[in-house]
Amino acid sequence: MSNPGSLSAGIGLISSNSAGDVIEVFYPSPVRGIQAAEFELITAATELHPDRSGYEVLDTSQTKRLSADFRAAGLTDWAKLLEQADNGQWLVCFTFDQTPPANIPEAFLKLHLLSHRLCKPHEQNLDGLFGTLKNLAWTNEGPVDLADLPARRLSARQRGEPLHVMSVDKFPIMANYVVPAGVRLADTARIRLGAYIGEGTTVMHEGFVNFNAGTLGAAMVEGRVSAGVVIGADSDLGGSCSTMGTLSGGGTEIISVGENCLIGANAGIGFPLADGCTIEAGLYVTAGTKVNLLDASGVLVETVKAAQLSKERNLLFRRNSLSGAVEALPQQTQISLNQDLHSNN
Repeated sequence: MSNPGSLSAGIGLISSNSAGDVIEVFYPSPVRGIQAAEFELITAATELHPDRSGYEVLDTSQTKRLSADFRAAGLTDWAKLLEQADNGQWLVCFTFDQTPPANIPEAFLKLHLLSHRLCKPHEQNLDGLFGTLKNLAWTNEGPVDLADLPARRLSARQRGEPLHVMSVDKFPIMANYVVPAGVRLADTARIRLGAYIGEGTTVMHEGFVNFNAGTLGAAMVEGRVSAGVVIGADSDLGGSCSTMGTLSGGGTEIISVGENCLIGANAGIGFPLADGCTIEAGLYVTAGTKVNLLDASGVLVETVKAAQLSKERNLLFRRNSLSGAVEALPQQTQISLNQDLHSNN
């Protein structure tokens, strides 16, 4: 059996539909890499096993026992959660890094781990995640099963408190679950739970960050960070720029942007970009784009596909305004972020 990776755990507050099914879970204090003493407390009070993923909904006696045991062991965050267990229904969940999510509690725990910066994109197996999650109405009263939505909407109207549906989606807004330290999010609706937002990152109004994607340090995001895409520290994604993901279109290449890179406004990439590179505004470079590689004097060295340049640092990609050819040439200067915009205290 292959190494399943770190074992993570969370105490979660459940949202259910009218049929009693779990549709969403909120984990205020997830833990990655729990210690033997911690999971022994949990397994002693539940049917969970430390060698496999799973979850268990806690009854009153279990919550009382676990809250006391957690308190005695110094696990105060979890103890405080279960001491409030009279308000709502709680569960405990285990998941391994390299085990795909088999149910909604495991799926939400994996997304929480990413947005809490407890693991980086691609450090977990998320196979089947999209199919595991339910498509829900995300409202001012929390998640609502679509089958329950008409009745909930009518009930809210009768109370004189209309139900506001912000989105119908499988992924909620990250900021409704966690706001990581040192970030600025101009429009929180554009960052999904499961995004990894590095400290010092600013996401402007037209920026977007999908799940299992994000920034590893300070960055300016005014474009789209698609699922699976990772942005290096001190890089700048200009307005309405694009990074190709792997969720649709059959793509399997993992796209990344190195450190100190600039993707200009309305530009885009479909191949990994090495450190210190710039994509000219308005230029979309896919993996198969033919690129004329020039030397520092502007002399043609060779013509290659863009994917062959994915490890070449400090290149400027541009379109020749006379010939229309895409060119790449060495650039001597590096971009630098405005530090005043990224001291997000």
